[in-house]
Amino acid sequence: MSSLTEWADFYLIIGTAAATLTGLMFVVITLVAGTARRSSAGLGIYSTPTVVHFAATLLITVLLSTPWPELWQASIPLGLLGLTGLAYGAVVLRRAMNAARSETYRPVMEDWLCHTILPLVGYAAVLVAAFVLPSHTVPALFAVGTVSVLFIILGIHNAWDIVTFITMMQPPVETASQEQQASTPPQSPRTPAEQNAPHPTENGEGAPAQVAGRR
Repeated sequence: MSSLTEWADFYLIIGTAAATLTGLMFVVITLVAGTARRSSAGLGIYSTPTVVHFAATLLITVLLSTPWPELWQASIPLGLLGLTGLAYGAVVLRRAMNAARSETYRPVMEDWLCHTILPLVGYAAVLVAAFVLPSHTVPALFAVGTVSVLFIILGIHNAWDIVTFITMMQPPVETASQEQQASTPPQSPRTPAEQNAPHPTENGEGAPAQVAGRR
């Protein structure tokens, strides 16, 4: 128990940061909801996993801040978290591979590293640390603490990527209005006779040519 108690301040800071950044992600997604083309694949690869990593970090802080009677009791939910994270990371990797072949945006090396590879490494480290937590407490806690910081950094990086990408995709307002004006076909100028001619509905009958003919 003394080992977990010594990490209380660290996980208090990490947990506060994870909760705050999770709330900011919801605000960002709400603000940019109508500014870019919606893509379910993009949400499943870039936006949703970022929130999941923040939530996993928050859950790690809760698990390791709980007063467990024995360390092996903390290792069980921690191992389940690592195993679930690995399964979810594999799903995200499969979606990214499918999107690279079908979507208009192809992920670059930085995207593969920050959105798929490093999260998988982090969850694998959590799973291994959960197994060795009762016997090698200090290295396991340092490993989990490092993964928590890694998830915070990855979340900030990924959230910034999402905002900048959507901002660059949105065309300026003036450009959009100019394009709309350019797409409108020009109208031919009216002759003086056409300008002075009465409108067909001015006589109340709707057919001025017929009235003129009767006269």
